[in-house]
Amino acid sequence: MLFNSYEFLLVFLPLVVAGYFAIGRHSALGANVFLAAASLLFYAWWRLDFVWVLLASVAVNYAFGRRLSRDAAAGTPHKPVLVAGITFNLVLLGYYKYADFFITNVNALAGAHLGLLQVALPLGISFFTFTQVAYLVDASKAKAAEYSATNYLLFVTFFPHLLAGPIIHHREMMPQFADAALKRIHWENMARGAVLFTLGLAKKVLIADQVAPWANAGFANAGSLTFLDGWITMLAYAMQLLFDFGGYTDMALGAALMLNIRLPRNFDSPYRSVDIQEFWRRWHMTLSRFLRDYVYIPLGGNRGGEARMLALFVVTFVVGGLWHGAAWTFVVWGAMHGLALVALHFWRKAGIALARPLAIALTAFFAAAAFVVFRAASLADAWGVLSAVLGLKGVGMALTVPEWAWMARRVVPPGELAAGMAGLGALVLALVLAFTPRNSDDIAARIDLGRPRLGLVFGLLLALSAVFVQNATEFIYFIF
Repeated sequence: MLFNSYEFLLVFLPLVVAGYFAIGRHSALGANVFLAAASLLFYAWWRLDFVWVLLASVAVNYAFGRRLSRDAAAGTPHKPVLVAGITFNLVLLGYYKYADFFITNVNALAGAHLGLLQVALPLGISFFTFTQVAYLVDASKAKAAEYSATNYLLFVTFFPHLLAGPIIHHREMMPQFADAALKRIHWENMARGAVLFTLGLAKKVLIADQVAPWANAGFANAGSLTFLDGWITMLAYAMQLLFDFGGYTDMALGAALMLNIRLPRNFDSPYRSVDIQEFWRRWHMTLSRFLRDYVYIPLGGNRGGEARMLALFVVTFVVGGLWHGAAWTFVVWGAMHGLALVALHFWRKAGIALARPLAIALTAFFAAAAFVVFRAASLADAWGVLSAVLGLKGVGMALTVPEWAWMARRVVPPGELAAGMAGLGALVLALVLAFTPRNSDDIAARIDLGRPRLGLVFGLLLALSAVFVQNATEFIYFIF
C-alpha cells in the first residue's frame, strides 16, 4: 500500500491510529498485536503470497535471536549460531535478489546457457533483512534480547519503516513498543507527526513526481544528449531521488510519530555537505550506520593500518551498492563512493582546504554524477549522460529531448507549455530547497503549533498534495 494513495490516507492510517489508541487504553499487548496485524495487512495489500516470506524470515530470525541471547547471557560460545543466522538471511536475500544476476554473469563468462529463475522480488526484503542481521549481531553481544514474539514481529514489520526504511535497531524500538504510556494519544506528537507527514507527501507528489518525467526522458535518450541535456538529466534525477526517498522517510517518521513512536532520522540536508564523508552522515543515515557498524568495523575498520583501512572503504561501499540492487551499475556506484573516501583521505593529509561554497558545490556535483550511474539502465547509458555533462560531446546549449525542447521553441502548444512549466518549476524549487539549511525534521520539531495561520498553511498544503495523489506513483526505494 502506497503512503501516497487514497486507501492509505483516508482509510488505513486513520483506522490504524484510532484502533491502536482505542485498544491501548485497555491493553498494551493488545495494541501491539493490533499494530502488527495492521502492518501485515499493509504488506499483504501488494502481494499476499510474499507475506509468507516475511513471516518465515521473522520466525527464523526470532528463533536464532532467542538462542543467541541465551548463549550471550550464559557466556557460552555462540559464533556458529550467529554464522548460521546470518547465512540464512544472506541465502534468502541472495535467492530473491541476486540469483538471476549471478546466473546472467556465469552465462556471460562461461558461455553457459543456464535458465533464469525469474523470481519476483519481495518488497522491502533488503530493509527487513538488514534490520534482522543487525538484531542477530546485537543479540550475540548481549546488546539486544527479545522474549516477546509479538514485539519482535512488530519490530520487523512496523508499517512505516517496513518497505523502505529507515533501518532500525532493536534497542531503539523495543522500549517504545513496551511502554504502556505511549499507547495513549499525545496530541503534540499527533500534530507534529501530521506536519512531517504532510511535508513528505508534498515532497513526493509536488516535487519528485513532477521532476520524474524529466529524469526519465533524459535517461531514455542517454546516447544522444547535448551538454545542457546532460545537466538537466543529472540534476532532475538527483532532485527526484532526494525528494522521493526523503519524502518517503518524512512520511514514515510522521506516521510513526502520530503513534508516539520515534524512528531514527535518515536525512539531514545532504547536499549541503562539504565532503563525501559528511554526505554519508546526512544521506540515508541509517544505512551508513549499518555499513559502519556491521560491515566496516567487523572487517577491521581502522585497526589494520592505512592500506587496509582504505581498501575497506571501497569494500564497504561496494557492499552498500550491491545492497541496492543486482546490477553492475550499483557496484560501480558503490565503488565510486569508496574511492571518493580514499581520495578525501589523501586530500586531508595534503592539508588542502576549499572555501565552503566551493566544497559544497564539488561534493554535490560528485554525488549527483554518481547517482547517474545509480539510475542508468547500463554503464553505457551512464556514460552517455556523464560524457554529455562533462562536455565531451561539445558544450553547445541546444536542447533535443522532447520533454524540455519546448524551451527552445518560439511557439508552444498550451498543454505542452503547462506540463513543461510544471516540471521546470518543480526542478527549480527542488534545487532551492535542497541547499537550504532547514529540513522537514527541523520544521516539524520547531514549528509553533499554537499559530492558527500555520495550521491553515499546512492544511492547504495537504489538500493540494491530496489532489495530486490521484496520479500516485511508487517510491524509488521500493525496488530495493
